[in-house]
Amino acid sequence: MTPPARPLVMGIVNVTPDSFSDGGEHLDAARAIAHGHALIAAGADWLDIGGESTRPGAEPVSEADELARVIPVIEGLADTGIPLSIDTMKPGVARAAMRAGASLWNDVFALRADGALAAAAELGCRVCLMHMQGRPQTMQANPAYDDVVGEVEAFLLQRADAAMAAGIARERIWLDPGIGFGKTVDHNLALMRSLPRLAGHGFPILFGASRKRFIAALDADAPADKRLGGSIAAALHAARSGAGMIRVHDVRETVQALTVEAAIQGES
Repeated sequence: MTPPARPLVMGIVNVTPDSFSDGGEHLDAARAIAHGHALIAAGADWLDIGGESTRPGAEPVSEADELARVIPVIEGLADTGIPLSIDTMKPGVARAAMRAGASLWNDVFALRADGALAAAAELGCRVCLMHMQGRPQTMQANPAYDDVVGEVEAFLLQRADAAMAAGIARERIWLDPGIGFGKTVDHNLALMRSLPRLAGHGFPILFGASRKRFIAALDADAPADKRLGGSIAAALHAARSGAGMIRVHDVRETVQALTVEAAIQGES
């Protein structure tokens, strides 16, 4: 039987002491590399490697510290045959990551840092442009929108236009609505309902809701490691709504759920 088509699954490798779900578990390079191999064995199609937490309230880290965390891990996973993404806002980190073996720049700041657009165009890498209201330190203080779907959509399309104007090919641009980044529970739910609208613009969608706080708000304040059910529900919805890649902590369970969903839908 031919395996049914499904969205790609991106496994998360946090090389940080303070990420909301697994901060500190893989701060050592050897442990992070081992975790990456485990995610590949579980079925990950991509790995996303990050050295600066962007959880609500997170403080920024220096470029030197971020480089020291992520570059050994990228180098250690570069020969796996699995494409690697660097999760960073810093052009200098992205440049070093591409030299080390990454091929996608996953930027929660949507290439708004000084020199980021030019760097991405020069590198010729894929980019993922995410929406975030504010900065991680304060983004959940009091997020407010007149029309969250319209505003997020307009922002992402404007950033895509800016990227293309800078010389980044359209086919290299992914969009991410930024679930949990400066949004209330209602904002997140509205954005998830609107995924078909966002996908309709022709840019592939990267979706990340794994273990996020809105799940706990809907389920008796469940801790991060008890949000698998909600994470899978969100992933299945994203798959049905046209997302091209799902970014997750729990790779094996998500791959299984997406594979079964694709088989039910009769895709091949």
